[in-house]
Amino acid sequence: MSRSRDITQKGRIAAKSLAHRLTGFSLPFFGVQWTPPADEREIVRGLLTSLEDRRVLFVPHHLEVVSHVTSSVLQIREILTKTLQALPETSRAAGSIRAMRAACRRFLEEPAPDFRNLTQWHGPRHRGDEEGSPSFFVALGELRATFGTHIAALAYQYGLDVEPDLSSILPSADGS
Repeated sequence: MSRSRDITQKGRIAAKSLAHRLTGFSLPFFGVQWTPPADEREIVRGLLTSLEDRRVLFVPHHLEVVSHVTSSVLQIREILTKTLQALPETSRAAGSIRAMRAACRRFLEEPAPDFRNLTQWHGPRHRGDEEGSPSFFVALGELRATFGTHIAALAYQYGLDVEPDLSSILPSADGS
């Protein structure tokens, strides 16, 4: 399917076009007729709206500043926690939200891979430099990939469209 068919008139990725992007991702709602409760759908919509404004998830890597990225990931983790607190215990969205929150923790806490063959870079991923190291960008890419998969799942499950900037991290429409 071409990208132009995925985009609604407002430039958003339509929720119903996301199903084919989720191949290989285990979701409990496929094949089951389910209508999300309106209040739960609004909470998830609010989360996606908040994430649409988090540049760390989609701006080109060369525009990223390490200190800003770290601050933004901390803010995203807080938003995810507040969203979980607002949802009922039985919410189908909880798994994806917990996975995104865990990705934030991994990004912030796990040791960075060591790229010793790249001699221009020294020190840990979050050493305060403003350019970022190769390991910083690998970790950022992993964070974005995790978020893209779970945002696509939530958007599909709750029938929510995704803004163009945020949709850039969703799984590819052509399966690659």
